Amino acid sequence: MTTIRKLSGTAVPLGALRTKSDKTIGEYTDLKLFADFAKKAGLELIQLLPVNDSGTQSSPYSALSAFALHPIYLSLESIEGFEAVYKSDKEFKKNYDAFISYHKDAERFDYDEVNNSKDYFLRLVYAQSETAKTAKPSKELSDFIKKNDWVIPYSVYKNLKYSYMQASWKSWKKADTGLSAEEINKRWNDKALLKDHLYYAWLQNECEKQFSESVEYCRKNKILIKGDLPILMNEDSCDAWSHPEIFNQQLRAGSPADGENPSGQNWGFPTYNWKNLKADNYQWWKDRLVNASKFYDAYRLDHILGFFRIWAIPECDENALNGHTEPYSGIKTEDLTELGFDENRLRWLSVPHVPTSAIEDITWNHEKSHEILKLFATKLPNEELWLLDGNGKKNFGSRTIRETDLVKLELCTEEAEKRIKDYLVGKWSDRTLINVAKNKFVPSWIFGSSTSWQSLNESEKEKLSELFEAVNKKENKTWEKNATEILTALTSATKMIPCGEDLGVGFECVPRVMKKLNILGLRVVRWCRVWDEQGQPYVPFSEYEPLSVCTTSVHDSSTMRDWLESNPDLILNEGQLLEEKKESEEVSEEEKTEQKSLSVEDLLKACKSAESVWFIPPLQDLLYLNEKYWKENPDEERINVPGSVNKFNWTYRIPATIEELSKDKDLCKAIKEL
Repeated sequence: MTTIRKLSGTAVPLGALRTKSDKTIGEYTDLKLFADFAKKAGLELIQLLPVNDSGTQSSPYSALSAFALHPIYLSLESIEGFEAVYKSDKEFKKNYDAFISYHKDAERFDYDEVNNSKDYFLRLVYAQSETAKTAKPSKELSDFIKKNDWVIPYSVYKNLKYSYMQASWKSWKKADTGLSAEEINKRWNDKALLKDHLYYAWLQNECEKQFSESVEYCRKNKILIKGDLPILMNEDSCDAWSHPEIFNQQLRAGSPADGENPSGQNWGFPTYNWKNLKADNYQWWKDRLVNASKFYDAYRLDHILGFFRIWAIPECDENALNGHTEPYSGIKTEDLTELGFDENRLRWLSVPHVPTSAIEDITWNHEKSHEILKLFATKLPNEELWLLDGNGKKNFGSRTIRETDLVKLELCTEEAEKRIKDYLVGKWSDRTLINVAKNKFVPSWIFGSSTSWQSLNESEKEKLSELFEAVNKKENKTWEKNATEILTALTSATKMIPCGEDLGVGFECVPRVMKKLNILGLRVVRWCRVWDEQGQPYVPFSEYEPLSVCTTSVHDSSTMRDWLESNPDLILNEGQLLEEKKESEEVSEEEKTEQKSLSVEDLLKACKSAESVWFIPPLQDLLYLNEKYWKENPDEERINVPGSVNKFNWTYRIPATIEELSKDKDLCKAIKEL
């Protein structure tokens, strides 16, 4: 087992970096300057968010490729040929200078604008290269393509996506989807398209050169680089297009209902076909890790719980309530029959029932209520009761209900339509059992609140509860066995140090497997609590799992300062975080700020004393050691607000250039003293 030494570092999105030379977004070359700052501040590791190509999506967790780097982080001025075009093409120079001037002092970068503009300039530089003029790769580019077999399918995919104006490949013509490896290679070699295909290969070669050079500089200065590998891929990704056998497009990944998300979360990403991955000895995942090891010394496996089991939601559903775990241990029909549930009772438990009166109370029209229900349900004979089963339609779900236009069909008003759809969508998840396959059922995550469960007598509830518990125990063993096999294959593929994002884990086999495989867990101070004890006390820093990474905040949370200001009663007592209600005299705003400032420093010091082998707070939290870097509203220093899609998310920029931070002796000293 590899010995992991204790160290401190900082986490920052690459795009957040500012330097004097680049003025729009952080770039691969900026890592050199940031390594200089890290060294002065006594930091030994830089953790980055994912830097894979995410196309038009600003979220780095929505990648279009598991292998390709994002061209948005290229330093244009460092590319061979840029200077010649800049000096010889007046229009190019004018547009480039205007681009830089417009974005120079922006508080946050404009992802779409920067992404599109850089692509525009890169195409013009590429057009003047010998590769573009001859439609033949240089020896350097040819060698790069040969060493990276993912480049050809990626380039063909990206060129097709460009021709379709970035539309999802699922909306492309049939002739452009479902291509075999041979067909993709044939497209690549098409003389009419080769110049365009080579553009994307050229981009990736430039990305790798810049990133590799900066990483090598960091390593020479004894600064480790930690990458971030999202577990899931965008359904519109090159990988899903070129390797459909790896993914299950009928299911979407997410998370079940909880206190903050009563309908669960549907992330929209396809789940994996682990059976096919296993048959190939997990080669796609291994290749992905080997590729990442060119740049990283350590890596963070996002949502490591998903390697044990993923919450899988039918593609036709909008929320996550009718999801189930994959893999699962299904309950057979005969198991339920033995408990006394015949065919009719089983249907009652697994198919939502809708009375005509529920719709009639909205439409005030019996005939129209029947017309509406016929679209979604099957009427039971001699009863004003309907089975909400899609009326035999394949792939029926809550999404189908939402997308059916009742107003256009002249069945009701807009107001009535909304009420009807809300009711039916809610009813769609009103079940005790979910039929996941022929004669196979799993308990609904929210079965306890279902109409059918409430109708059972205590004896029936007890029988089903015992059956559900037995199934759950069986599943836990399956999850542990599968995850051990998968993660063993993955972690042994490279020498990188593995870390796992294990937040929200609720079953004991996860930490057991992680410890066995030497995978570092994650300890976020605000969520590191004994949740099942009264008062949910914070875990003392001295009791943190040594094989873990301690941090103050993450990219999906508020910053440490924001959290502390929202929790003014927090105190530190002998290394433990406590909540203490105090009755104190009125204090001035200046005194409050001073107290909060001290709290920031005290909490950082306390974190450094944690047993965790690594301490990696976000850069924003370290910059709180000097008030001149504070923004007036700490919300502005967030990287992402989960559940929202806007121009704010993922566009954070640090409040000063790296050069300014490096010259700040007080800041560097304060960080180093931690």
